[in-house]
Amino acid sequence: MTTDDIAYSARALFVAPAALGPGQTAPRIFGSPSRYIQGPGTIDHAGHYLSRLGFRRCTVLLTARCLQAEGGRLVDSMRRSGLTVDTLAFGGECSFEEIERQTATLRARPEAVDGLVAVGGGKVIDAGRAIAQRLGIPVAAVPSLASNDAPCAALSVIYTNEGVTADAEIYDSNPVLVLVDTTVIAQADARYLVAGMGDAMATWYEARACARNPGGMTVFGGRPTLAATALAELCANTLYAHGVAALSAVQAHRVEESLEKIVEANILLSGLGYESGGLAVAHAVAQGYTVVDRVHRNFMHGEMVAMGVLAQLMLEDSAEEADKAARFFVAVGLPVSLKQLDLSVDNQAELQAVVAAAMAFPFIANMPFEVSADTLLAAMVAADELGRSLLA
Repeated sequence: MTTDDIAYSARALFVAPAALGPGQTAPRIFGSPSRYIQGPGTIDHAGHYLSRLGFRRCTVLLTARCLQAEGGRLVDSMRRSGLTVDTLAFGGECSFEEIERQTATLRARPEAVDGLVAVGGGKVIDAGRAIAQRLGIPVAAVPSLASNDAPCAALSVIYTNEGVTADAEIYDSNPVLVLVDTTVIAQADARYLVAGMGDAMATWYEARACARNPGGMTVFGGRPTLAATALAELCANTLYAHGVAALSAVQAHRVEESLEKIVEANILLSGLGYESGGLAVAHAVAQGYTVVDRVHRNFMHGEMVAMGVLAQLMLEDSAEEADKAARFFVAVGLPVSLKQLDLSVDNQAELQAVVAAAMAFPFIANMPFEVSADTLLAAMVAADELGRSLLA
């Protein structure tokens, strides 16, 4: 896929009123899941919570590996609670082809399902949301990782079959349930939690930029709320205060209070903060990196977002904050230099491709000043210089 193919339509299936009258401003909109439940062992009680929310005949979307682990526990819990359950095997990529294939499979079944449960990482949950939207049924998200802020959202990022970011869909409603078992999170490789911290750190800086721009808009087509901006700031403060301790806990596969706080920051605070607070340059740069195949294949979303955070802060001329963020990233093992993403400042063709894709990201317009390809590239290079100086 070339950068010429990047044309985000941000297909808003939830939209604010189409036209505003003279003197009217966009409404403030806040979205959230109906229930968020987090703690050790919660997956073994999923059936109880789902049945209370009206689920009766359900499909669980998950990978084959997940079905043999936490997904199997989830299915067992649902059946113990009297739910009728079947499963769908996720194909590995949240693409339009995968979404339509799974939707057709469910439509062909003789008995309609009344709810879908997506279990696993961000792409499984994004795909589950998209399938549920097409079927007109509620969706529950059960993340097995705290590697990103996807679970709480009413948005799915859609990729090509090759894994390049292609589009986004925004829905009428958030998941009715987000259930996070911190015992499951603690058993995962520490890299996932760390990547989630990179994704979550962007939340405050992007929400702040959107709030400062009188024309800044969230994915809901509205202005950011005070609540979302406050949650976004709390998210960053939580990361700075507890991130290193949470990393130690997950490395030892222990559920500790620091881990509980960082899981909540990565999933709930970041999810609500970005969706109702606004995106900006950090995620634009991260999505741009996906056009370089080896970067997409070898690095996680949150690792790319971390470099996007540094680029945004350098673009804002916030050197002190960039230094603070970069030092935190070094402490937890997030990339702070292009070399750590297998890129080079000397490969201008690749960097120009990343910049072109980033400039096509619609929410880059949320910055309170105009961003050009030249200024964005300069900020990315400056972020790399900062990172290399700290690593040295």
